[in-house]
Amino acid sequence: MFLPPQYAWFEPVLIASIVVFVIDLVGNSISFGNRFIGALASALVFALVFGALVYFGYGSVSMSVVATPSPNAPAQTQK
Repeated sequence: MFLPPQYAWFEPVLIASIVVFVIDLVGNSISFGNRFIGALASALVFALVFGALVYFGYGSVSMSVVATPSPNAPAQTQK
C-alpha cells in the first residue's frame, strides 16, 4: 500500500480508474473514429477485463468496522 492508512479506500479506486482509462484507450483505438462503435468496444473490453478480474479474485476490498461505546453516549434504559 502506497497511501496512508486513513486513505486505504482510495487505492482501489485509483487503480480501477487507471484500468478503465487504459481500457477506454483500447476501445477508442479499435473504433476508427466512430463514437458508437468506440463506446461499444470500450464496454466489451471492460466487460472482459472486469469479468476476468472478478473471476480470478483480484481487486477485492475488505474493511472491518468495530463499534466501541462512547463514554459520552447517553445510557439506554430498558423498558
